[in-house]
Amino acid sequence: MKILVLHGPNLNLFGRREPHIYGTTTLAQIDERLQSLARELEVELDILQSNHEGALIDFLHANIDAAAGALVNPAGLTQHGVPLHDAIKAMPFPVLEVHMSNIAAREEWRSHSIISPAVRGTVQGLGQQSYLVALRGWWRW
Repeated sequence: MKILVLHGPNLNLFGRREPHIYGTTTLAQIDERLQSLARELEVELDILQSNHEGALIDFLHANIDAAAGALVNPAGLTQHGVPLHDAIKAMPFPVLEVHMSNIAAREEWRSHSIISPAVRGTVQGLGQQSYLVALRGWWRW
């Protein structure tokens, strides 16, 4: 069973970008922890980080018949990613939205997610644990 993990724009800077919000854990460390949990759950992960919305959409399209689900941290596309929203809605499998910070508790413009209406659920505000909680949560559906 394959689960996709999509990391949006600027998430490759985890560990360096605003550590007071995102912590000092790198994206590579998050991916390692996800892979470890995936082995425990006996699922396969296919992970992509891109700073380009089209690459994330292409990744979803390429896996439309191969994946059983997806975790998506849309990052800066959260508020404006209409094409990503539409691609997620087209997927035949459940998708969870993931955020390390609580977007509702940050700047007002961050509080609305255009992605949320397209996904099964959202996990946010738990730091790097948001990803692990989302994978465990997805697994229980």
